[in-house]
Amino acid sequence: MNRPIGIFDSGIGGLTVARAVKDLLPKEAIVYFGDTANLPYGDKDTATIQDHALRICDLLLKRQCKVILMACNSAAAAAYDLVQAYVGKRAAVLNVIDPMVNHIGSQFKGQPIGLIGTRQTVQSGIYARKIQALRLDVQLKALATPLLVPMIEASFTQGINQEIIDNYLQSPVLQHIEALILGCTHYPAIKTQIQTFYQHRLAVLDATTMTATYLRNFLVYHQLLSTYYQGQDHFVVSALTADFEKATRIFFGEAVHLEELTD
Repeated sequence: MNRPIGIFDSGIGGLTVARAVKDLLPKEAIVYFGDTANLPYGDKDTATIQDHALRICDLLLKRQCKVILMACNSAAAAAYDLVQAYVGKRAAVLNVIDPMVNHIGSQFKGQPIGLIGTRQTVQSGIYARKIQALRLDVQLKALATPLLVPMIEASFTQGINQEIIDNYLQSPVLQHIEALILGCTHYPAIKTQIQTFYQHRLAVLDATTMTATYLRNFLVYHQLLSTYYQGQDHFVVSALTADFEKATRIFFGEAVHLEELTD
């Protein structure tokens, strides 16, 4: 079906997923929304995140998106079921959590796994519930890491603070694990630093490629793949920032047209 794929996040994090989707599905057009005026989502209450998510879905539906991919763990944790009910049959709704849980089930059953994410994602218990529902016998050790998203959003102008990363990873909560889930789509931006901390002794798991694969399989199964090249992607933000503009150039290798949403 020759309609675009909608992807949204609170800021630049979802660009990691958008890049992976574009690499795997080059014929598909993307409408990306970064809610930069309201980031980070991770410290907001559930009702506020739900309001933001529904507003963004209205925009993506108006742009005729066939799939809405919630490329934000916090939004998926707080609003996935609500968004599915709201969107109904107008578009399919996917998230970045389910592909990761499926991967854990196939590769790490019965092992202790760490998770870092925003307060919203960790406190929601969404990963633990989904893992338990599959009866994977996984001991999940989850740690909220609220300073990482603001640091990553600012990293394109201010750099990465390794001390913040190390302090979180040294937490007793994350000891004796076989793998670490990066439970936020911002975190692949610091995956190299995390792997260095662990000296590559454990698997550091991000959802970018597995989400793109999950999306492709979904499109194939439901016969929704685009049959020809769709042309220009669209990037929309709720507040235009230098960090977001720089991030899109880095992730996509060229300057992209950014549209600032005006009410």
